[in-house]
Amino acid sequence: MGIKAALPRYELYLYSAVLGVALIWAGSWIFEASSDNANRKTFKESVRPGWHYFGRKMDVSDFEWAMWFSTFRNHILFALTGHVIVAKIYSLVAPKHRSLIFAVYGGLAVLVTMGWTFMALVLSHCIILYSIALVKKKWVCFAAGLSTLASIKLEPYNSWQENLVTGSFNLQDILFYGGCGFSIMRCMSFALENCDRKEGNYSFSDLLRYNFYLPFFFFGPIMTFDRYHVQANNTQLTRKEREMWNITTKALLHLGVILVVDVFFHYLYILTIPSDMKLVAKLSDWCLAGLAYSNLVYDWVKAAVMFGVINTVATLDHLDPPQPPKCITMLYVFAETHFDRGINDWLCKYVYDYIGGDHDKIFKELLATVSTFAITTLWLGPCELVYIWSFFNCFGLNFELWVAKFFSLPPFSIMENAMGEAMSRRIRGVFNAANFWAIVLYNVLSLNSLEFAKMVGRRLIFKGFPLSTLSVLLVTYCGVQLVKERERQQALLDDPEPVQKVDGAKEKAE
Repeated sequence: MGIKAALPRYELYLYSAVLGVALIWAGSWIFEASSDNANRKTFKESVRPGWHYFGRKMDVSDFEWAMWFSTFRNHILFALTGHVIVAKIYSLVAPKHRSLIFAVYGGLAVLVTMGWTFMALVLSHCIILYSIALVKKKWVCFAAGLSTLASIKLEPYNSWQENLVTGSFNLQDILFYGGCGFSIMRCMSFALENCDRKEGNYSFSDLLRYNFYLPFFFFGPIMTFDRYHVQANNTQLTRKEREMWNITTKALLHLGVILVVDVFFHYLYILTIPSDMKLVAKLSDWCLAGLAYSNLVYDWVKAAVMFGVINTVATLDHLDPPQPPKCITMLYVFAETHFDRGINDWLCKYVYDYIGGDHDKIFKELLATVSTFAITTLWLGPCELVYIWSFFNCFGLNFELWVAKFFSLPPFSIMENAMGEAMSRRIRGVFNAANFWAIVLYNVLSLNSLEFAKMVGRRLIFKGFPLSTLSVLLVTYCGVQLVKERERQQALLDDPEPVQKVDGAKEKAE
């Protein structure tokens, strides 16, 4: 059935009320658990004194968040501000050479931050993969790229390369693996795009200009080479109407979100609580469901803000970077699940869509997903937790196709056509609600721990059945229908053709 199937307005109001009450109810359980256990011994390292005027401790267990917006905030701001100033000057003075200036500034910043041995290591990766790119064989480029990526992800090769980088500071490990990892993925994109070029080759200078763009260098996101090359070498630097206003608004929005998250961390210890399994075992089913859901929402918020800050700088440079990931609240199918849109776009372009085609054939889809998650496993760093995460997400993506194929056969397709679009949407919503929690459980294990994911699954599916299980699914069903309604309204804006309207329980076609 089409995405434009409508539901009665009063039904949507009911869904909104149920969802709102449930979120407040789950939040109250988390707040109570946080307040009652703020002085717990196991919280000593991760729950520390917060802002003085709140008079409460705050959750500081996420090193990445603290790194960006507390510990190394000034260093990051200094480097990005310098880039913006230099980029703006040369965009006005010499727009034809701005991509070169981007690379020179980025290279100098990397050299000052990490030292000449790190720079030599990155350049060696670039030289090797550029040489392979000249062969213009995609399978050779993939083999060389993945082998190079494995050299910084697997022992003992990664330790040997890491020991080449001298010095020690808190951020060194993250910058080393982030810089090397993203550089290799960019080099692979360059090599694959060079294979598609019919005449001649891109130059080594093009690769360096692409790789050493500072805002993307250490933390991503990844822009594929074809997009970056065109945009960075565009000399017609004009702004769309109200573009600067939109950039300013987004920057202020990111600042506001940072402050809101820090305030929430004073009241909801959503990151620390799952690390104490003795405490988790004592919590209610609703509290566990709220913790699992809120951890995924927070991870999306973190990714959206960090990529949003970088994207703001890139937009000032007249680039169109990958957008932040889709919020977990808006996801009810595995096909749209990702937490880094840059990596997702890279994988889709060069692996998933390349092998899977229209994603309608079961065997091709299986091959495409296995290949995609194999590379994703290598990218994340092979370990037991990543293997489990990859397996379940790969299975979920294929299982969706199997179920869709099964229910597209008679008599199910005939029954769906007979029942009408609104009822079809409701029934699909039931399956989507179950799918949503599969997405939550499959991904929360990578954010917290396998033990926490097992605990949540056991309590919601087995011990909590039927009351907790059905009530959580009911609330999720309400949320899914509200998401579907948002998608319906967006579809009407994108394609404002006559659609069926619903008045109460009656449907009238106009």
